[in-house]
Amino acid sequence: MEKRKLGKSGIEIAPLGFGANVFGWTADKTQSYRLLDAWLAAGFNFVDTADVYSVWVPGNSGGESETILGSWMKERKARDKVIVATKVGMEMGPGRKGLSRPYIMAAVEDSLRRLQTDYIDLYQSHIDDETIPLEETLATYADLIRAGKVRTIGASNYGAARLADALTLSERQGLPRYESLQLLYNLYDRSPFEGAIEQLCLARDIGVLSYFSLASGFLTGKYRREEDLASASRGERVRSYMNARGTRILAALDTLAAEYAASPAQIALAWILARPSITAPLASATSETQLHDLLKATRLELGRDSLAHLDHASRA
Repeated sequence: MEKRKLGKSGIEIAPLGFGANVFGWTADKTQSYRLLDAWLAAGFNFVDTADVYSVWVPGNSGGESETILGSWMKERKARDKVIVATKVGMEMGPGRKGLSRPYIMAAVEDSLRRLQTDYIDLYQSHIDDETIPLEETLATYADLIRAGKVRTIGASNYGAARLADALTLSERQGLPRYESLQLLYNLYDRSPFEGAIEQLCLARDIGVLSYFSLASGFLTGKYRREEDLASASRGERVRSYMNARGTRILAALDTLAAEYAASPAQIALAWILARPSITAPLASATSETQLHDLLKATRLELGRDSLAHLDHASRA
């Protein structure tokens, strides 16, 4: 499988990343293992998680996703076959958040322990922390890279101005730079990325990872009526897509799915994959059937007219 370069990090990843936020939430340990086995067997290598996954589930305290991924890698002896991405900064509990040096230093040890590894391939600032100087955060990452605990770093949910400041600081002070940016992007949610931040990533050779690439499942086409939301784990988010524009997007996906003998989800992912600024969309699955459907998107090449049709249908 053709791999894509992640910024200037030297890391190469498959063109679709597995979003592991479902581990310990909508996929239990046994099912998570099955999904990871199928993922690896299909030739894919990039798994994205975070320390905070899945603190929102009653009874969870955070770290459940990392723990499942770590135990799977150990049992399968698969650490060297997986590019592990995790994140730091979101609130894990009272006083446990942010990008200060003390907090990152403590949080990375917790993540390494849960992942049962001595290094993280891509360590990401989950959300910007404007209370902490960028220099403090980047210098902390520099120490972790020198110690061999982190290979490269990325940002998540940063605005264009803040990311540009971080990149400039890295250049001026010889600090590691953010090699990737992870942010919300899909056929419906286009405005968070298209514009200044996309141009910045292209100009500075920053790898881009899109999350909610299927709009919380809306772009699979399985949520079309209010009653369909009863089974949605992200019901309120999905409901926000159920309007005239959302209906127009689903109609375009249906048309092209029939033309290409594909699923709406495959078409939606193929549209993202065709964008030159995107390194890899992230997508989650809770069953092997869903997973194999998503994987087929990486072999689907949409024609120019098809891409234009989707662009037109999804315009704001």
